[in-house]
Amino acid sequence: MRLRLRWNACCLLAACCWVGPLPAAAQTAAIERSAALRLPPAPPLDAALDQTLSRLQRLAFDRPTQALQDLKRLQAEARNRDFDGQLLQAEARIQLRLGQGEQTLAIAQRLAQDAQQAARAHVLRAEEADYAGRSEEAAQHALKALEALAPWCAEDRPAQQVIQQGCDFRNAWSALRLREEKQGNDGALALAEATARRRLDLAEAGQDDFMRAQSLGALALLSQRLEQPEQAKRWITQALQLAQGQPLTQAYVKGQEASLAARQGQIELQVRALDEALDLAKKADAPHVAAYMQLSLADANLRLKQPARAKALVEQALPTLLQYGDRRPERTARNNLVQSLILLGQFDAAHREIAQLNQMDKDQAGKAALMEELREQGEAWASMGRPKEAIADFHQERKLNAELVARNRQSSLEQLKVKYDSDRKQREFDLLVRDKSLVERQLANRQLTQQVGLAMAVLLGLSLVLAGVMVNRVRQANKKLKANEVLLRAQSERDPLTDLANRRYFLAVMEQQQNPQEASFNGALLMIDIDHFKHVNDQHGHGIGDVVICEVARRLSHAVRAEDLVVRWGGEEFLVFAPDVSQEQLSALAERILQGVGATTIATEDGPLRITVSIGFAHFPLPPSNLTLPWEQAVNWADMALYTAKSQGRNRAMGIATVDARDTDALTQIEADFDAACSSERVSLTQVLGPQAAQA
Repeated sequence: MRLRLRWNACCLLAACCWVGPLPAAAQTAAIERSAALRLPPAPPLDAALDQTLSRLQRLAFDRPTQALQDLKRLQAEARNRDFDGQLLQAEARIQLRLGQGEQTLAIAQRLAQDAQQAARAHVLRAEEADYAGRSEEAAQHALKALEALAPWCAEDRPAQQVIQQGCDFRNAWSALRLREEKQGNDGALALAEATARRRLDLAEAGQDDFMRAQSLGALALLSQRLEQPEQAKRWITQALQLAQGQPLTQAYVKGQEASLAARQGQIELQVRALDEALDLAKKADAPHVAAYMQLSLADANLRLKQPARAKALVEQALPTLLQYGDRRPERTARNNLVQSLILLGQFDAAHREIAQLNQMDKDQAGKAALMEELREQGEAWASMGRPKEAIADFHQERKLNAELVARNRQSSLEQLKVKYDSDRKQREFDLLVRDKSLVERQLANRQLTQQVGLAMAVLLGLSLVLAGVMVNRVRQANKKLKANEVLLRAQSERDPLTDLANRRYFLAVMEQQQNPQEASFNGALLMIDIDHFKHVNDQHGHGIGDVVICEVARRLSHAVRAEDLVVRWGGEEFLVFAPDVSQEQLSALAERILQGVGATTIATEDGPLRITVSIGFAHFPLPPSNLTLPWEQAVNWADMALYTAKSQGRNRAMGIATVDARDTDALTQIEADFDAACSSERVSLTQVLGPQAAQA
């Protein structure tokens, strides 16, 4: 399994490592602003102590015993009891690194007895659950922490402003990280991206380069999952620039760069980044971090078909992680071990590891991670000639995929609701600012007759305040505009009726897939047309016709593979782009589509309808001469095969098996009279019958 190195460890560490204290003037301004907005006083925070504790908590990740000894000396020297909450939270986090989760929870319970320390208590409970691999519980405590922090860290106000009001932005950042991870694992990518951007805003306002680098890396991974590779590249480049000169920070960011390269299929870049990250971790004397890099390298070696090396790396890293009580990457490590054993032909050992993996709490991984786990194991079984295990994994993966698609659609709706709620709250806040400004103007007018000079100074001050408000509103407007642009772009690339990709999106994919110099298309195309669809519209109405189109689109999405692209080409026509598929697999895919659509009736208001489809498919370059074609011409060949399927009686798939053509001129002649070429056997076709046609 690709080790996503969710970077929980480094994110927990980053949340504890604010590089600079809040200046005294800023603290005074925070108190005054809190009073103006009727906020309760923020929990006390000693800036100098905060710096020292940040250093100790960073040390604790790899040397927790030494960090605890230093903390005990610091506690003995402490005189001001107002800041015991800071000391206790630092102790709880170090105990967690020592594998003493129960000590962490005991301290959290002690902090929870003080209302001012409630947020710290919830953050500690969330971090303990996350460290133990209970991600669902961790997300719940993180939400409670954000609620406790809300009076000072409200997400609908600018990050710089909430920090000035006394927001403990590091604890807020840590809680947001856990919420973002939960959203990403559940497939709610739009919500996860919004949370990651808020984390970046807090890190930038707090001027913490370590946290900024982590936030930028997280945004890079999310952008890649949202199919925005150029944006992902920009995020990771900024993160690498921030980490320069800091070996430990560089190691974390290099790990994120490796995860990004793995998602992009750039195996050489992944291995190079991981080798650099491992060297940096060793240079920083960080064995815990080094173990994470070894797990990632194990994944890379699996992709390089080196299972023995991958198995050795997992067996090196896993004891170190368990020694630190770090249970989170255990599932990833054991999944990689399963794949290694399968590829080494050690099937009995692999089954034993799978049994152990199934006994682990699946809350440790989201649906997206479990799907990838099943897909990778299925591919390993298939490559070793074990179809029974491979098919079982495939069916489980498809079930999870259906749940994930539904969850992702719901998250997009929730994101829109959050946006509108945020706009409403921002307007209310602006109204408060304007009311306050109005009161100040009235006071200035009363004093105008007594002190003209003072009134001029007050007016000048008000002008500066208004200028600041206007600048802030312009920035907020620009952010909203960018968000709307992203939303409109996504909407423009989806078919509004079926939610499938449309032609515009397909063209964008082709621009990325196709070599601009060679203009050649590689892969397979299936052109699909609903049989007798005009009769459906004429006899039952366009409303029933839309129901049929939507249901066919849904069945197509279930029939194809996860990596295949389904496009609504127009009207009742669909196009499937299947990369990396053989000629035999392509025929099986066509049969799966025929059966998936036509085997069962479609329920409508007028009763059940039996709907079938006709398919034309071809694999490019065309065998056996393997002449290259641009994608537009490839689509035309699939369309010609579809026409043949319809002319042969519909409810069937006709695939182009071979083409007797030595050059592009010969191909052009065949295209000019495709039927004649088929009759003269210059084109050899493969026929796959649909469910009813096969019975006949």
